[in-house]
Amino acid sequence: MDLTFFFALLGGLLVLAFIANRLVRFTRVPDVIILMVTGVVIGPVTHWVNPDIFRGATHGFGELALILILFEGGLDLKLREILRHFGAGFFLSLSSYVLAMAAIAGACRFALHFSWLNALLVGAVLGCVSSSILFPVLQQIDLRRDVKVTLMVEASLGDAFAVLAVTTLLDVAGGASAAPKVIAWSLVSSMILAIACGMLAGMLWSYLLPVLSEERFWHVLTFAAVLLVYAGVHYLKGNDLVSVLFFGLTLGNFPAVRRRLHLDESTGSDWFNEVPVKNSSGRAPDDYHQDQMLTFHGELAFLLRTFFFVLLGMLVEYSGLRKNLRLGLLCLFAILLARTLIVQAGRIIWRSFSGLECELMIWFVPRGLITAVLGIEVVQGRGTSFAFLPSLAFAVILLTNFALLIGSIRARNLPATEVESTQASTGEPAIPQ
Repeated sequence: MDLTFFFALLGGLLVLAFIANRLVRFTRVPDVIILMVTGVVIGPVTHWVNPDIFRGATHGFGELALILILFEGGLDLKLREILRHFGAGFFLSLSSYVLAMAAIAGACRFALHFSWLNALLVGAVLGCVSSSILFPVLQQIDLRRDVKVTLMVEASLGDAFAVLAVTTLLDVAGGASAAPKVIAWSLVSSMILAIACGMLAGMLWSYLLPVLSEERFWHVLTFAAVLLVYAGVHYLKGNDLVSVLFFGLTLGNFPAVRRRLHLDESTGSDWFNEVPVKNSSGRAPDDYHQDQMLTFHGELAFLLRTFFFVLLGMLVEYSGLRKNLRLGLLCLFAILLARTLIVQAGRIIWRSFSGLECELMIWFVPRGLITAVLGIEVVQGRGTSFAFLPSLAFAVILLTNFALLIGSIRARNLPATEVESTQASTGEPAIPQ
């Protein structure tokens, strides 16, 4: 490929991604759909770009973008909100994932005549809501803060559940013990290790930031710390993505905890107060650093996710997509059926949610980065018998994002009072710029 053409293509894709992201608030079309369709056009359709050049880089781009998105999501979550909505988000995430995985496994066993283990592997890949899609969309849709945080907690935990489930099933398929006690202990221990390491690293980095932030390139150093936390927890057999999420969550909230416990007398704040006390300059130093980290890592994540979804579209096999479209529709039906049952069963938990808000929870089931990354991982681990999975994952990602589009359009019918309550609870416009 000509180097000048390559640079022009990258520049054009970033412009397209920026425009698509800005247009979400008007068109309600998730930008991931535009990016993947663009990849299909410049790859399999027009052959402007040879996708084989980038085939080996897809998994790395996806994993790195997911790390950054989870870290950014952790930075942006408030401790008060997590404590208030964790129960509802955890119930929604775990029950939705388990039921969707089972429903998709049943569909694959019926359609493909797979064994239950192989069918569950497909269900584990396709079963979780993607934080890489849902986080940016929630920032641009007028929902009450309670609904937003519940969905954000669900998406954050969903990524972790998917990684745990796929990793465990691959181990079992490779001959590891399938005893329920062994599997349960493996899941619990990996989560505890990940949370502990993420929180400890966040506390340590929080103490170092006041010194490091006086130096140039401290954002790059923080990015390096994120990667080291991920790699270290992975080496220790913990859940690496959960550790990154809690690293960001601790880094974003621990300064307020220190002030609450009078460990830092320079400023005053309540760690259960979402609005920090400002110093004489108008912003608390810790909040200023957090804003800078959010900006830097958010833009880096935007860059990587743009390339990943375009690459995903370029690498899809057109014939495989058509062949798996019917199975993709069957999987979409299974996902929506499982989601409807869970939302209706959980109405007692989110009693304050209106009927329309519960309906939106059914539509907001996008699959994205984690689905594609895990699909590639399964193919690498299980071989040619799962060669169809990337094309199926692509189809399910597209279909669930169209479901998200329906939900985004339906969100326009929310009463004005609900939008105003969003503004009142955050102190900001309902649609951040």
